[in-house]
Amino acid sequence: MGWFSRTRGKVRSASGPSAKADEATTTHLTTFARSRRGVEAFVEPQTSVTRTTLLLVAHDGEWTRRVVPSPQWAHAFAESLQIPGYDAAVVGYPQRMRDYNTRNKKHPDLR
Repeated sequence: MGWFSRTRGKVRSASGPSAKADEATTTHLTTFARSRRGVEAFVEPQTSVTRTTLLLVAHDGEWTRRVVPSPQWAHAFAESLQIPGYDAAVVGYPQRMRDYNTRNKKHPDLR
């Protein structure tokens, strides 16, 4: 029996729409979204290198990213917090996020 045959069911069940994120991930994302204003959610699709992730970006460009079980879970999570959710592959990333990263590279002591 090959590796793919042994892991086929495990891989699919771990990333299905009914899968749940761990409590630490959910707590972190919820805390970030509730403690900042103007937060938007960007769902990043699974690739051959990374799993599905949820990127939250605040009004000033501050951001956080966590691995989530599925795009469906990510959109449902954003809806539950009543924040806008977008597919990052379709809309891209907001300029304020890039500006935030640039500001923090030039002045890392200002974080």
